[in-house]
Amino acid sequence: MTTASVHLSAGGQQHIVLDDVSWEFYEHLLREVGDEHVRVSYDKGRLELMSPLPKHERWGEWIGRLVELVCLERSIRVESLGSTTFRSQAKQRGVEPDKCFYIQHADYAAGIEDAFDPAVNVPPDLALEIDITNRSIDREPIYAALGVPELWRFDGKQLHILHLSSKRKYLRRKRSLAFPFLTMDRFEEFVLRIKDRDQIRVLREFRQWVNALPA
Repeated sequence: MTTASVHLSAGGQQHIVLDDVSWEFYEHLLREVGDEHVRVSYDKGRLELMSPLPKHERWGEWIGRLVELVCLERSIRVESLGSTTFRSQAKQRGVEPDKCFYIQHADYAAGIEDAFDPAVNVPPDLALEIDITNRSIDREPIYAALGVPELWRFDGKQLHILHLSSKRKYLRRKRSLAFPFLTMDRFEEFVLRIKDRDQIRVLREFRQWVNALPA
């Protein structure tokens, strides 16, 4: 029997968690939710709905902007699929990243128009998780099951770079697979400058730094 619990964080972010949920109900819910501002995660019968707060979205947009600038300045093709739903019925898992990017497979991703099909489509090269609030479902095993090779997790203070191992576990690393030329400690410094009053100046400094990096 399906059971539900509702969690309201101190900041007002609401999580609704359902247990013993069928795959059919999960897909039905995705259709009903549509483009509503809700993130849905599914892990082997456990389902979570979360409505992101502005601070959550702001971090995601900022980091996404820096990624796009890296690609622009270094002439790297990138396809961003935002919070597209990635799911696999065979794995009984599904997730909606805060941001995701196809970099090594950008040309391929340009042709993806319909719902993600794990039997046909490759997963994104890089997924971003803004992890500043408590979630009821651990999303790392979902990304691992879907085969996402690189995951960035940002907790409001630190950016963690995770690579998927051959054992389908994420391991913390200092360098990015998608952007091996980036010094991630320095990149993190620019991430943390989101609240700088003069963001234009920060972005200009960021572009100068990216252009000064060795190929």
